[in-house]
Amino acid sequence: MRVDKNIKKGGVAEEKFKEWLDKHEIPYMYINQNPKSFSESFKNQFKGKRPDFIILIPNFGIIFVDVKNRTLNKKYKNFPIDCNETEKYSSFQRKFNMHIWYVISNEHYGYENWLWIPVSKVLELGIKEKVSSKSGDEFFPIPLDEFIQISQNDSLERLFSKLF
Repeated sequence: MRVDKNIKKGGVAEEKFKEWLDKHEIPYMYINQNPKSFSESFKNQFKGKRPDFIILIPNFGIIFVDVKNRTLNKKYKNFPIDCNETEKYSSFQRKFNMHIWYVISNEHYGYENWLWIPVSKVLELGIKEKVSSKSGDEFFPIPLDEFIQISQNDSLERLFSKLF
């Protein structure tokens, strides 16, 4: 039941992210999450883990984005990022020379702020993995100040201005 609730919340975040992309006329492709839409080889190599969006950036290339609906841990001021998923994305990223980012928002932010972080940075931070008391899964606790924040009214240019 908890998994169904999380899937529903994730779907809401993805829809709101689509709205933000459309508002700013950012070209993208939404990746069909149906397991039948991927080859057996892909499923075997990456356990079917794939991002939600391909964002097309003129004169630059593409960014793969996995949208998450996550809540800030108020005590520690961080967001949990799943270790197993991050390792799969890192492998996928290295093998195919791609850029994969997490983008987080939630109902608390009213889906008005998007927190961006590249998968590579999650691993580079070297924050010790923790084990969730709720799920038992390992995660990286990523501090809020490590994300690039983009508001509903900002364009993708803000992301690039913060990178350089």
